Amino acid sequence: MEIFLQQLVNGVSLGSIYALIALGYTMVYGIIKLINFAHGEVYMIGAFVGYAIPRLTGLGFFPALIISMAACSLLGFTIEKIAYKPLRSSSRITVLITAIGVSLFLQYTMMFFVGAESRAYPNILEKTLYDLNGVIVNSQQIYIVLTTVVLMMILQFIVKYTKPGKAMRAVSADRDAAQLMGIDVNNTISFTFLIGSALAGAAGVLVGIYYNSIDPLMGIMPGLKAFVAAVFGGIGNIPGAMIGGLAIGIIETMVGGYVNSMYRDAAVFALLIIVLIIKPSGLMGKPVGEKV
Repeated sequence: MEIFLQQLVNGVSLGSIYALIALGYTMVYGIIKLINFAHGEVYMIGAFVGYAIPRLTGLGFFPALIISMAACSLLGFTIEKIAYKPLRSSSRITVLITAIGVSLFLQYTMMFFVGAESRAYPNILEKTLYDLNGVIVNSQQIYIVLTTVVLMMILQFIVKYTKPGKAMRAVSADRDAAQLMGIDVNNTISFTFLIGSALAGAAGVLVGIYYNSIDPLMGIMPGLKAFVAAVFGGIGNIPGAMIGGLAIGIIETMVGGYVNSMYRDAAVFALLIIVLIIKPSGLMGKPVGEKV
């Protein structure tokens, strides 16, 4: 039981990070039906911004987190304006290929400037261990979960109770009708990228703290796993992305703890296949018929 609870604690910590990344995927898909595969690289750049701020300025966790979120929100906004907005009326496959191209561009641009080697993350959070009847919880895990919960609460407030959030929901439901009602669809899409990218930036800082290591290719696998989390929860559904991220984190740590850590990634993608076979719309997603 102690081993199970320990893996559960580790899984919730890791799953919180996946949930933040998955929210960016699911928000963008809910608005413009785009799988933004460059989202993992935005998260990677967030980790590097969070790495640079303490090194250059000596600031702590919260300033690094906020600056990283601001930098990534600006990056996401720029990507949408330059790469995706001109293709708004193009086919989905065209935009998807563009997203893959943007992903590779960000990877190798970062590699050009900082090099390909991994580097240790600065110690911006003290690590204190707490023994709860045999279950070890450290202060970094507590910070990660609390930060994720606060950011998700803020996101839910924005989406449900603010004017831009209501515009996001309207565009997601029916873009043409929203435009006829006077909603600026282009600004709403840009705002969605801005918010989703800010959450990815926060996830990058939290991952740097969690693993104590970053590199320019770190966005590939967590980005894919966050996509699996979004599909598992029901892509386009914000609560579904949260649940999916936690589920993926717990499954990954359980497989690593009870089976073999080499099979963690295989278990995640096996789950994706099972979900697509049994319930393609995801756990909380609703089947949507397409007109022919």
